[in-house]
Amino acid sequence: MIAKQQAWRRFDPEDRREAMVEACIRTLARLGAHGVSVRTICAEAGVSPGLLRYYFDGIDALIAEAYRLTGERVANALEAAVAGADDPQSRLVAYLTASFAPPVADPDVLATWLAFWGLIRTDPAISELHTKLYADYRQRLEALLAPCLPEGRDLRMTGIGLTALVDGLWLELSLGDAVFSPDEACTIVQSWLALISK
Repeated sequence: MIAKQQAWRRFDPEDRREAMVEACIRTLARLGAHGVSVRTICAEAGVSPGLLRYYFDGIDALIAEAYRLTGERVANALEAAVAGADDPQSRLVAYLTASFAPPVADPDVLATWLAFWGLIRTDPAISELHTKLYADYRQRLEALLAPCLPEGRDLRMTGIGLTALVDGLWLELSLGDAVFSPDEACTIVQSWLALISK
């Protein structure tokens, strides 16, 4: 009996590139920045190591693209939460508290962020991307915050404080076994907003 030959399939280059970025994200979440290599990413993607160089200028460029995509997904989740709100205060609360629910509050997302953050001091491209992602976040937060603050309140400093509060709560929730629930994290943020809105 003659064995059936497996049908050869040509992958679209963009699909192949996207699959490699997704494999990089999964590998970073599982192994951290120090466990990632061309070989581990390509094994996860099911491609030969030589293909990475075809689609990217090297592993650093692939990791930077993975960071950009992860940041974009988080930003999209925050914007989706805002889209469901109908007044300035509700939009601000939705933007801030979306960080306490999936897909943003997720152990794998946290693991991936930790891998990226570990590269900020050693990889100029990651550092530059990190600066841009956080600047975009703060700019959007300030735009949502501006109509909710009393006159004279420092918009920039208030935004920095809120970012630190949300990041801390998000981190604890994403690590698991937090001493507070996502609903309680939302209550903390809303209580803080009530104080600064006076």
